[in-house]
Amino acid sequence: MKTLNKLVGSALFLFAVLMNAQPPNPGGGSGGVGPGSPASPIDMYVYGLVIISVLLIAFYTKKYKNQKV
Repeated sequence: MKTLNKLVGSALFLFAVLMNAQPPNPGGGSGGVGPGSPASPIDMYVYGLVIISVLLIAFYTKKYKNQKV
């Protein structure tokens, strides 16, 4: 079973490396980020994602403790 897990993990890693869909960087530099464009689309949702992640951690921790007792 351990060999199968290692084989599946290696296959998934190889698949992820081969299917990397990032285009080459022709300019070489990343450039600056202006006030009108966020560095990444996730910037708008950071606070919401933090709140949701804390709530999910609390929920699953409580659920796990209730099952264990």
